[in-house]
Amino acid sequence: MSTGSTRSTSSIRSTRPAGAAESAPDTPAAPVLQARDVHRAFGTTQALRGATVTVNRGEILAIMGPSGSGKSTLLHCLAGIYKPDKGEIWFDGTRVDTLGEAKRTELRRDSFGFVFQFGQLVPELTALDNIALPLLLAKMSRKQAYAQAAPWLERLELSERGTHRTGELSGGQAQRVALARAMVHRPRVLFADEPTGSLDTLTGENVMNLLVSTARAEGTTVVLVTHDARVAAYADREVVVRDGRALTTPGSAVA
Repeated sequence: MSTGSTRSTSSIRSTRPAGAAESAPDTPAAPVLQARDVHRAFGTTQALRGATVTVNRGEILAIMGPSGSGKSTLLHCLAGIYKPDKGEIWFDGTRVDTLGEAKRTELRRDSFGFVFQFGQLVPELTALDNIALPLLLAKMSRKQAYAQAAPWLERLELSERGTHRTGELSGGQAQRVALARAMVHRPRVLFADEPTGSLDTLTGENVMNLLVSTARAEGTTVVLVTHDARVAAYADREVVVRDGRALTTPGSAVA
């Protein structure tokens, strides 16, 4: 499905990095997330100028663009963190931009997961504590939260790091903890903003392989912001943001 401008600035990747997880099944997908003619300014700086994009259920969408193009602003609008000045944000039939702050917070807590460039773990907590944190904030009992969080240590190759605090983890380990924390409550959509930006190439590949395979296994839709073509190659489809507008390549999942 084509969204936004019909101009194409890049072609869909026909290959993915060695060791990357399999593509999504080639079945018809319904939109789960949409930005419609979204504008967003910060003071006199216009970050988005009518961006339109559709994210299909179960796909991995890469949002690319140079620094300052508005790609992270678009992700934050899609996630309900920013309210657009003009335009609409829709998630699974609900218009997000008209919701109050409390409802948007609830939506982010229950339906969305987030991974950022530097992980943003709580340094005073252990790896397991960080993974369990979203469940505890959702009022789950401590026993149940830790029982649900613990398997993610093994799943993301962190079995021996559960009692380690952030300062005792490597960059790749910390980012895997952040991924586990984002996925532990089984979100409908995972938003990843430059998830490998602070990692070396090999560590970044490992994190991306785990991110993609985990999302595929859970049926989670992924919106991935990156400036790195190697990271974007893991996605099913790419959107290029340039001068605040989204230029979408046609098609969906890679065969």
